[in-house]
Amino acid sequence: MIDKNCSYCMEGELVAKFGIKICELNASKVYLFKEQSHKGRVIVASKHHVSEMTELSEEERNAFFADVNHAAEAIHKAFSPDKVNYGAYGDTGHHLHFHLVPKYQEDEFEWGSTFAMDPKRKTLSETEYEEIISELKKYL
Repeated sequence: MIDKNCSYCMEGELVAKFGIKICELNASKVYLFKEQSHKGRVIVASKHHVSEMTELSEEERNAFFADVNHAAEAIHKAFSPDKVNYGAYGDTGHHLHFHLVPKYQEDEFEWGSTFAMDPKRKTLSETEYEEIISELKKYL
């Protein structure tokens, strides 16, 4: 099912408000989150328009989590964070997705606490976004 009001289903202008599509994996789409307080932060969104992981079959769920793991590995290889935090929300946007948020001790921004959904702390130039995407794509 496709929801015409869903940014992950429709992409285009809806997703461009907060993300840049990097690639598609087996069960998901990967987006660079435009707010880059945490270098390499991405969103991994299921290709299925479901609100809960319980709505996926076991095979679909395993494929989705394999993609989440693959994206986390790419972040670790590309940027060597001290930790990657994972967040799955969706109270208002009912499409299964995970935020993968690299955390860096030397930055100290939010180290030891939950990451902010959109801290509006750091946006980048198109060239800087392209550099991060290029680095991630090496491992995706």
